[in-house]
This record gives sequence, C-alpha cells and structure tokens, in this order.
Amino acid sequence: MQNDPIVTEDHLSHSTHTAIDNAPTHSEYRVIRRNGKLTVFDRSKIMVAVTKAFLAVEGSTAAASSRIHEKVDQITDQVIKALFRRLPEAGTVHIEDIQDQVELGLMRNGEQKVARAYVLYRDQHAQQRASKQTDDTSSSATISIVLNDGSRQPLNQTRLQNVIDEAVSGLEDIDAHKVMRITLNAVYDGMKEEDLYAALVMSARSLIDQEPNYSQVSARLLLDNCRREALSFVFDRKHEATQSEMSNLYGDYFKAYIKRAVDLELLDSELARFDLDKLSAALLPERDLQFTYLGLQTLYDRYFIHSNQQRLELPQAFFMRVAMGLAINEINREQRCIEFYTLLSSFDFMSSTPTLFNSGTLRPQLSSCYLTTVPDDLDGIYSSLKDNALLSKFAGGLGNDWTRVRGLGAHIKGTNGESQGVVPFLKVANDTAVAVNQGGKRKGAMCAYLETWHIDIEEFLELRKNTGDERRRTHDMNTANWVPDLFMKRVAEEGEWTLLSPEEAPDLHELYGQAFEDAYIQYEAKAGRGELRMYKTVKALDLWRKMLGMLFETGHPWITFKDPCNIRYTNQHVGTVHSSNLCTEITLHTNDNEIAVCNLGSVNLAAHIDENGLNREKLQRTINTAIRMLDNVVDYNYYSVPQARNSNLQHRPVGLGIMGFQDALYMLNLPYGALEAVEFADQSMEAVSYYAIQASSNLAKERGSYSSFQGSLWSQGVLPLDSNQRLIEQRGSYIQCDQSSTLDWGSLRKTIQEQGMRNSNCLAIAPTATISNVCGVTQSIEPTYQNMYVKSNLSGEFVVVNPYLVKTLKQHDLWDEVMVNDLKYYDGSLAHIDRIPEAIKLLYSSAFELDTRWLIEAAARRQKWIDQAQSLNLYMAEPSGKKLDQLYKLAWVRGLKTTYYLRSIGATHMEKSTTQVDNAFVENTEKSCSILDPDCEACQ
Repeated sequence: MQNDPIVTEDHLSHSTHTAIDNAPTHSEYRVIRRNGKLTVFDRSKIMVAVTKAFLAVEGSTAAASSRIHEKVDQITDQVIKALFRRLPEAGTVHIEDIQDQVELGLMRNGEQKVARAYVLYRDQHAQQRASKQTDDTSSSATISIVLNDGSRQPLNQTRLQNVIDEAVSGLEDIDAHKVMRITLNAVYDGMKEEDLYAALVMSARSLIDQEPNYSQVSARLLLDNCRREALSFVFDRKHEATQSEMSNLYGDYFKAYIKRAVDLELLDSELARFDLDKLSAALLPERDLQFTYLGLQTLYDRYFIHSNQQRLELPQAFFMRVAMGLAINEINREQRCIEFYTLLSSFDFMSSTPTLFNSGTLRPQLSSCYLTTVPDDLDGIYSSLKDNALLSKFAGGLGNDWTRVRGLGAHIKGTNGESQGVVPFLKVANDTAVAVNQGGKRKGAMCAYLETWHIDIEEFLELRKNTGDERRRTHDMNTANWVPDLFMKRVAEEGEWTLLSPEEAPDLHELYGQAFEDAYIQYEAKAGRGELRMYKTVKALDLWRKMLGMLFETGHPWITFKDPCNIRYTNQHVGTVHSSNLCTEITLHTNDNEIAVCNLGSVNLAAHIDENGLNREKLQRTINTAIRMLDNVVDYNYYSVPQARNSNLQHRPVGLGIMGFQDALYMLNLPYGALEAVEFADQSMEAVSYYAIQASSNLAKERGSYSSFQGSLWSQGVLPLDSNQRLIEQRGSYIQCDQSSTLDWGSLRKTIQEQGMRNSNCLAIAPTATISNVCGVTQSIEPTYQNMYVKSNLSGEFVVVNPYLVKTLKQHDLWDEVMVNDLKYYDGSLAHIDRIPEAIKLLYSSAFELDTRWLIEAAARRQKWIDQAQSLNLYMAEPSGKKLDQLYKLAWVRGLKTTYYLRSIGATHMEKSTTQVDNAFVENTEKSCSILDPDCEACQ
C-alpha cells in the first residue's frame, strides 16, 4: 500500500464553502468531526478522498484513467444519496458515517481491493487515535449544548443514558449502548438543545430496519421531546419529566392543559366545565408507551393541538380531549367520556381524522365525507362550488355528482347559445380543491362522478391525462365512473351504447335497475327517430376499453357501480344515490336540499384476535361504544352548510369500518391468498355487521329512530343480506354471490322492527390511511404493501418493517444482517430469497405478489354484510387489457358496489405520466373473456 493518505477527516469534512451536487440544492448539510466540532459539508472532498483511495492501490497512473474519473463520480453520487436521502434539511452527518458510506460505495461498485485497503487504513488510524487519548479525556467533556435561552451547559450524558434506558425498558432485542453510541456520533459542540434530542430520536430510528422494536424505542424518545414541549408550554416554564414521573404529573398537566387551551380559544370553554378531577384520575399514562414511531410522529405533526407551532397535547390528553367532545351532550358525560377515552386510547377503535382534528374545538367539524349533486344552472353550479370550499375548509372530503350538467354543444335556452359542457366547470372545481385545503392540515380532496351515458363521458375519461389542452385537465381532482348495470350488460353482449345529454333525458339521473333500463331504451328509440338534439352512438366494448385504458394510463376514473348502490340502499324511499364519496365507501342519496354526510370510525380487527381466534365478546363491547360515539357526532357536529345539517339530522348515517385485517390474518397464520382468508373476511365482517346493526337498534330504543326510518328497508325487515338477494334477483345471470350466513339474523330482524334503527346506515370500510398508522396496524382491508419499505407522508419518510415477518424469521433462526440486506435488495419481497421456506413466502406475500382476484373474493364476501361500500384498492404488478377486463368484470359479477385505486408497481400512487396506450393493451382486451364464461378462471 502506498504512503499517500487515503481518506482522512480533513479530506471528508474540512472546507470553507458549500458545494453539494446531487443533494437537495435548498439544503445545507454539516459534518461532525471527531472532536465534536461542526464544519460545512463539501462534495468535492469526498471526490478527492475516493480518488486517493484508488491511487493508493492502483498507483499514480490511475489518475489519468477515464474509468477512474467515472467511478469516482459514480461512487460520490451514491455516497451522498445514501447519506442525505432521509435527513431533514440542514441536517448533520458524522465523519464516521461518511467513511462508512465510502466503504460501502467501493464494495457496491466491485472495487474490493480498494475497499479492503481503505478498511485497513481506517483501522490503522483508529488505533493511532486511540493510543493518543488519555484515560481521563473524553471528547464529549468539551462539548457544550446551547439551551433555548442562549446559555450553554456541558453535554449531560447521564440524562441521555437515563432517557435511553427508560425507552428500551421491556423491549426485546434492543441495544441501549448502540443507541447511545450513534447519538454521541451525531453530537457536536454548540449543538442546540432541541437538535440534541432530535438526534437521539434519529439514532434509534436509524435502527428500525434491523429490529422493528426500535420503532417503539424511537417513539418513546420522541415522547420525551413531546413531554418537554407540552409541559413547558402548559406550565409556562421549562419542564422535563420522565415517563415514570408522569404517573403522578399527568393529572395536573391535563387540568392545566385544558385551562390553557380554553384561554387561548383553542378548545371549547364547555370542556373546562367537565369534572376534570374525575377525568384526570381516569388517565392511563402507560398507554403512551404503545406507539410505534410512525404513529406518534403522525399524531405530533398533524393532530396535537398547538399554539404558534408549540404543541400543548400529550397522547392521553389528546384522546381525552376527543372523548370529551364526543360526550359533551351526554347526560352522564364524565362516565361516557371515560368510556370513550378508554376505547380510543386502547387502539381497539379509532375515530376518523376530522373527528380527531376537531373534537372539543370551537369548530367541531367531525364528519369525514360529504356528497353533493350539482344542478344544471349557472347559479346552482357556483353555489355548489362555494359549498365545496366551505366543506373542504373544515377538513371534509368531497364527492360531487356532475351528471345533471348538460353536455358540450347542448342548447342554452336563456342565451340561445351552446353549452361548454361539464369539463370547464370540473376545472374550476379542481382549482377550488387546491385553493381551499382542509383547514391547513391536509390537502383539499375531491372526487367528481359522471354516469357512463353522459354525452361528455369520453372527455371526462381524459381529465387526468398529462397531454392535451390544459384548460380541460384536472390533475388534482379524482374522478370516477358511475356505471349502470345496463352498460355492463351491453359490454358483455358487445352491443351499442348511446350517449345522451342530461337536459334531454333528465329522469335517467334518478332511475336505476329495471326502471332505468326501460327509460334508457326509450331514449335510444327517440334518438333513432331523430327526436333528440344531442346524442352519440358508440360500441359499448370500445367505450369500456377506453375506460380501462385511461385507468391503466392515469389511474382514473375509478369504476363504481350505480345499480347495486341503489338496489341495496336502505333509504331508497327518500332518494337516489348519485355518487359515492372521495374514497368510494359511502353510498348515500343526495338532492338539491340534502348534502349527504357520513361520520366514520374503524374497529382495529387485530386487537380483537386472541389465542381462540376472533374474540366476539370483546368485539361486541367495542362496537356498542363505537356506534354510540359515531351517533353522537351527528348532533355535536359543526355544519358549514345548511343542506348538510338538514340531511344528517334526518337520516343520521354512520360508517363503522375495520382496519388491521392483514394483521389479523398474520395472527391467525392465514395467507391473504387462500380460501380460509376469504372465509375469515366473511365471518368477521358478519360479526361486525351484526353487532353494529344491533347497537344502532338498541340506541333507537334509548333515543328514538332516525326520522326517515318508516318506509326504509330496515322498517320492511330487509337487512343487508336480504338486499343482496334483491340484487341477485334483479341481475339474473349476471351475478354470482355467496349468500351464506352463520348468525341469528332472524331475531335481529324482529328486534329492528320492534325498536327501529337510530342510523339509516351503519357500515362502511374507509381507507384508514392515517389512523391505522396511529394504531400501528395495516391499513383497512389492504394486503401488506411490502415487508420492508420507506413510507412517505406529510410527516416525512419512515422505514416500515413487517414485525410479524421478523418474528417468524426469528423463530426459524433466519433473521440476521444478511436477511436485512436481502429484504432491502428485493424491495421487501421474499420470493427470491431461497433459504426462506415456501410456507413463509406464501404467508408474507406482498400486495403485488398476491393474485388480485383474492382481493375481489374477500371484498365480495364482506359486501353482503355492508349497507354502504368499501374502499377497495386493487394491486396488479403488470396490468394488461385482458387482466383489467377480467378483473373489473369480476368485481361487477361478484356484486361489489365500488372499486378504488388500481395500483401497479410502476406507479404505486397511480399518478402516472401519460403515454399512448400500447396496442397490445387493446389487443388483449379483444381476447378477454365474456362475463360468466364457464372456462374462464376469472369468472369462477
């Protein structure tokens, strides 16, 4: 080895200027040297160091080699990407971390000789540094921390160690010394106090991919920061407390928090009139320890009450605040509040995001979903847009039915002109969603629905394309097809389809089933006789291909089915369901005087699995309380528009759903892609449905039925299973649904007819994207996305590791550093890791490895028990025309009401760049099966 230095601390860190190529240009990163001093990061120093590493092995002639220059540049880029991809802006990195990444970069690029020499050189210099240090010298002794008031104090390693020791208590396979060592590597002289404790969290967080329990360690370290921030704000002085100290302090903090938040007009003053001593005594501080890092960080970033970005809330105060709002109108409100708090803080059930945001505040807008129908006049259209803005402002997701708006070229009687159609107004709606986000807490969210017979449907399909006239594109708004059964039959029969303008066929908007078919055929006859001004005849199969093509290309419009939503609608005697909502799980009627509203919450199914399977007694207790909480939202809710209040108070719909379905399957050792999993989906949803409907009926006995109960399917003794039978009878040969049941629905039917129902609707499975993170379980009914991946959301990037997989691999002595690297290399997939048994691979198949038809089959079994719908994402690794054709026909044949996103590996968020649809896509569609082909696996 030559004498030229390879990579020294000076080479990698010392600089007087910043030059960070290939790192975010808006950020400034700094390097912590071994003496704790901070210096500005310089990319060129890594290039020099790597070049010298090559020279040390290959000699001075290597300097002129173009290969070496290319390698140096490539390795430097890789090092920088690895160092900074997960760091916040203006982050810091230790000199040892840079050298580690240089070593890894050399090895990844096949430069083993250079890497070996580099390792030996590092080791040699480490020994030299160690020999120079005296026993009583510690680099940290010279490091001082800058407090918030500007003063300095020496780094207190003792407190750091105490905080770490408390964070790791009770957790297995955790190394407290490793967390401490990584933290000290990130410390530098003059470091701000808040940066020190952030570095502590980041140190544990960096180990999550090696051991999932570090997620809880990270959460507990973050909790220490939360306590420092909240206690100092509430008590108006610097205040720190350990978790053990909080057992005595939590009550005093909670009462001070309520008073301070009320004084700041962050909370309703009515909360201060609760018996705060009684509520304080019911707090369970130990439940602060159950969070994963992602869960607690999500709460901190998005849910905790704050003033000037300083958080006042700790987790148990947060849950109690939400419970207080939901119990505010109860007679024994402290008792009910404690009941609600106990359920929420256990993670057995979680209210939806708007409820968590706003319960107990001065504007308690707690509802998740609003559905509107847009009229066909200028005043009505812009009034609807104003309603959208007001509803979005207070954190409501929107579903708009646009079918009544006349098509492009239609006659305008008032001006004797021609209409511009629905698309320009959709552009305005799109921009409204962007301009008015949800209370500044999350992006505005809206979905536009259009029926498949509308004359503008072909332009509607192209709204999300990235090519064409930008004035006729809506890149920020979701879209969905509202598809009548007749269209699907025409597709199956390869018949023609007539597009109409709604002002010439106004009754089609309100009709469904056989009545729709009869009226539609009459309009087709009128068009054939030349009695309609606006119409267009297309081949149904061509339009279907275009629908699938746009879904393949842009992810939109989603495919939802009008007839099952209406034929099975519990309140069909008072209106027609014209659309679903933003996430396709709500199916409620709308009209000019009623904006449908739904209040959501989800049962954590995994929390109700024990050694005997599904714990039905616990499930019933959970649902009894959950339905009461959801019903309370109706009266307590803040309504920003009168049509929403009018609708919600009349019909009182709620949507109880589930999350953690995949977790439950893991706990039961059932692969998602198996008949046993489908049967579990059936029986677990039957139990949830039974207890939810029973709870609503019992509430009706206590509080009275909803005002439009008489005439509803409930009042006729028609339960969800019965309405499913009605759909089967009307569809005829175009449906295949399971109708089996296990519970005593006959007695419940009699109970409902005696007691009534408190809520017009009880069940809907929402996506639960955020609240499942809070509870630390898989989202909704989703399969595992990947067994190891980086999740990005508004709170940042988080490593997510499947803890069930890790536990299983440990049981088989397969969890080690090599396995961690294999999972990273294969993006969390087990398929190519030979030493993993096939049974484990099957159990832990990821969403894209699962045959998508299993998702349809499980959803179909659930649908017969649900009086609304479910947010059903479909995963397909390699979409094609034939596969999509079979998949969405299968969804219709199985009686599903709606589908949600189609996700592919190439664009898991389905916001694809627009390209021309491959000719093979169309060819494959032409070869696809007809519905109910006995030789087609997709139809059986």
